[in-house]
Parts: sequence; C-alpha cells; structure tokens
Amino acid sequence: MRPGQSPPGPGVPNRDRKGFGRKQLTLPLPPRDPSRPVPLPLPPSNSGGPSGGPSTSLHAGPIHQLIPFTELERLNRIGSGAGGTVYKVVHRPTGRVFALKVIYGHHEDSVRRQILREVQILRDVDDQNVVKCYDMYDHNAEIQVLLEFMDGGSLEGQHIPNEQRLADLARQILCGLAYLHRRHIVHRDIKPSNLLINSRNQVKIADFGVGRILAQTMDPCNSSVGTIAYMSPERINTDINDGQYDAYAGDIWSLGVSILEFYMGRFPFAVGRQGDWASLMCAICMSQPPEAPATASREFRDFISRCLQRDPSRRWTASRLLGHPFINPGIRQQNPVHQNLHQLLPPPRPLSS
Repeated sequence: MRPGQSPPGPGVPNRDRKGFGRKQLTLPLPPRDPSRPVPLPLPPSNSGGPSGGPSTSLHAGPIHQLIPFTELERLNRIGSGAGGTVYKVVHRPTGRVFALKVIYGHHEDSVRRQILREVQILRDVDDQNVVKCYDMYDHNAEIQVLLEFMDGGSLEGQHIPNEQRLADLARQILCGLAYLHRRHIVHRDIKPSNLLINSRNQVKIADFGVGRILAQTMDPCNSSVGTIAYMSPERINTDINDGQYDAYAGDIWSLGVSILEFYMGRFPFAVGRQGDWASLMCAICMSQPPEAPATASREFRDFISRCLQRDPSRRWTASRLLGHPFINPGIRQQNPVHQNLHQLLPPPRPLSS
C-alpha cells in the first residue's frame, strides 16, 4: 500500500482487497471537461462505412448510415505507416471516392470505448479546411475509418518558394486550426504529411495516423503522441517553460516549422527530421529557433518568427496570425505599423552550409 492510501473498507471482501489497485484500473474514465482541449485523431462528421463483410458502427445509439457498409469497394492502397494502411475506395451506386484507413491490430473493448468517446466529441466538426471523417467501424476486429478523399495527396516533400502561393496555403491551414482551437480541439501532430491538397487547390488538415490514439491516455497533452521533429521545445523537454504545456501554442510551433520547410525545401533544423531522438531533441530544445532566410520578405520572416518563439506565451494564436500582413497583405495599407516589420525582427543569421 502506498503512503497516504486508505485501506479498503470493512465491507470489501478479501479477494477484492488483494486486487484492489488493479480493479481501479478498469473503472470507467470520468466525463471529459469540455473546457479542456482534446487531441484530434480525425475530424468526423456524418456516417459511412468500409467494405468487405459484416461490420459494426462505433457510433453510440441509432444513426442513419448515408453509405451502407456493403456498398463500398476497395480499389487500391494509397498509403501506409506504423499505425495502419489507407485505401482508396468507391461507393458503387454513386461512384463517389473515399479514403479508408484500416488501423492495425486487435484492440480490447476499453480502447474501442475510448475511440468512441473521441468520435462523439468530434463528430460535429465541419470546416472546409479540415478533412471530413464520415464514420468509424469495427470490421473483423479491426477499426476502420472512412474519410474524405483528397486527390492531390499530402504536401510532404513539397518545395514552395513562391511566397504568394505559400501565404495562401498558410491561410487555409490557419483557418482550419482557428476553427479547431475555437472548439477546444488541438491536433498535436501538424506536419506536411498531415496537410492534404485536392485538385481545386484546397488545403485541409488531416491525421492519417489514427492509430496514435490507441496509445494515449485521456491526458490531452500526452507527449508520446505526435512526431518529435515538429514538436515544440517545451513539449519535448518538460523542464522548459516550468513544465507548462500550452497545446494550442504547440500546434502553432508545428505549423511554423512546416511552413518554413515548404519555403526552404528542407527540414529547417541542423539535423534531418528522420534523425535519432537525441539529435532532434538537442536541435529543437537547445538551439535558437530557425529563421527564414535573409532573402525572404520581411513579412514572411516576421510571420515565421511569430510562430517559432521559444516562449509559447509569445507565439501568436491562429486567429491572430490570420491578420498578419504575410497572410493578409491589405493589413499593410490599413495599419502603418506593419510597414516597419523589419524593426521588429532581429538581424538575419548567416545561412549555414
């Protein structure tokens, strides 16, 4: 018995006293405080289902299935990772195309209930810059997720030196993030591979790493979730910022790293993003945040500096960044202060080889 732990009451049988601590681990989790941010595994909305045999919807209670399970046909694989595989599927009666994420592994009931809670929290998410999730199903003991199909794929590996195009891309991502943050939802894994584009040049936030929710607790800021290369310093090293982690500010850091990577055509730190944990930790936590090159415009350099502040309280919010002159050039004419952005910036550091 741990210090300070009260013994079980006299009414508890001896067999329950022996396994008292273990039984507590299976008690239902308390209801989520709606004022706290929640991680974004996937942004669900309406209903649907994958194909291939009998399945059970993970939604609680009766729900109208817009797309019956048996009406979907799997076409080909379009991506895979540690958490699962993504397939392109078609709804045979209409010809409409979706993406189907199949999560690896067989999961116990408690994990399925946790996923259901996440779906219930997020089922009303509906924004033009967030990929839609139509339903989640339990099929042959595997969790499968039906998603909006983005025919342009992810932005991973893209080099976008054109600032006007990059500003439009950043604006769309910020619109999606601002929407999520207003609803007290944090993503925690913003990175190029989770930013998708379609043939209409619409950019949307996604998370094909749905399997990551299987390893997380109800702690919305569990640092084991996400990709370390794009994590903020205070999330990697809890000694920074006195152990305080602002999940919303963490999303902004990840956005800044991603946008700077698009501009430079490479990961903006001195190490590769696939480097070992220790090298990435040292580069992100023990060095100054990366800056945009001196050849970039003052507006872009300032935008990046507003995202990549070591102190999370100094990072601008998504809503505020939408008014930045890099995103909204009209601000420069409306507010003369923004004409002197170079006075707010430190001198650019020399480019390293």
